Amino acid sequence: MSLGSFFKKQFVDVIHWTESGDGVLAYRYPMQDMEIQYGAQLTVRESQMALFVNEGKAADAFGPGLYTLETRTLPLLTNLQNWDKLFQSPFKSDVYFFSTRMQTDQRWGTQNPITVRDKDFGMVRLRGHGIYAYHLVNPLVFHQRLSGTRDVYTTADLEGQLRNTIIGRVSDAFASSQIPFLDMAANLVELGKTIGEQMAPTFAELGLQLDTFVVQSLSLPEELQKRLDERIGMNMVGNLRDYTQFQVAQSIPTAAANEGGGGAGLGAGLGAGMAMGKAMADAIGGGTSSSNAGQANAGGSPPSSAGDAAATKFCVECGKSIPRAAKFCSECGKPQA
Repeated sequence: MSLGSFFKKQFVDVIHWTESGDGVLAYRYPMQDMEIQYGAQLTVRESQMALFVNEGKAADAFGPGLYTLETRTLPLLTNLQNWDKLFQSPFKSDVYFFSTRMQTDQRWGTQNPITVRDKDFGMVRLRGHGIYAYHLVNPLVFHQRLSGTRDVYTTADLEGQLRNTIIGRVSDAFASSQIPFLDMAANLVELGKTIGEQMAPTFAELGLQLDTFVVQSLSLPEELQKRLDERIGMNMVGNLRDYTQFQVAQSIPTAAANEGGGGAGLGAGLGAGMAMGKAMADAIGGGTSSSNAGQANAGGSPPSSAGDAAATKFCVECGKSIPRAAKFCSECGKPQA
C-alpha cells in the first residue's frame, strides 16, 4: 500500500447509514480492508442500532447517538498504531447497522387446511390467514443467530422461517382451543391475541419482538363450506309447515298473473301449493297418519277425514277440489285425465 493510499483511507472517518428501501434488517458498513480509523465518528440514527465487531468478536452495541471510536470506548488497534507493520494492520473490525423500526404488513396463511376436532361439526379442516408486525430489539442475538457476516439481511430472508413457525403454532392453538369453529370465527381478535402471546417467546429467541398478530379470517374448504351453508339454511327455515305456507302465499301473485285469466291462474296456484304442502306434510309425518287410518278401519270405525281427502283430487286447470272419479271440473268445465 502506498503512503498516499494509506492517508486517503485514514481520512474516511465518518460511519453512518440510511436505509435505501423497505425491509432491510441488517447492513454491514463497507470499509476498505475492514479497518476502522482511530477516532472515527459513528452516527446511529433513531430507529437504528449499531454493533461493533473487533477481531471477530462483538465488542459493543450502540443505540441512537454520536460516538467517537477510540481506545477510551473500544479496544481498537488501528493503522496509526501499527507503523512497524508497513501500515498493514492484522486486526480487522466491522460495523453492522440494524433497523429497529416496526416491520409491518407481514403476511401469514395456511397453505393446507388444518384438521381439528370441532364440538359442533366433528372433524373439520380449517384455513386461516392474517398479518403480523415485529421489530428488532437485540442486535447481538440477531447477528449471532441470523444475519451473521452478510452484507445485507432483509425481511424476505426471514419470512419463510417466521411464516412456517407461525403456522405450526396456529395449528397447535386451533387443536388445543376446544372452541367450536363458529365461536372461533366470531372472536378473531381474541384468537389473534392468544396466538400472539404464544408466539412472543419464539420471536425473542431471534432478537425480535412481536408487536401485533392479527387473524383476518377463518374458513372451511369449499366442500365443507357448502355443507355449513345447507345447515344454516335449514336452521333459517325453522318450522317446515310454516315455511310451506309462506311459499304458497308468495306464489299467489305470480299465479294470478298467469295467462288464462286471474281466477283460473289463482286457483291453479292455490291448488299446486296445497298439493305441495300436503305432499311435504305426508313426507314428514306420513307413517303416523297411515297407521292411525289403518287402525280405525280395522276397528270398524267410520272412514277418517284422511280417507275422504283421498277420494278427491284437484282440477288440473283451476285447482278446485273435485271427486276423484269426476271426468270434468264442476267449476271450469275442464276435462280431467
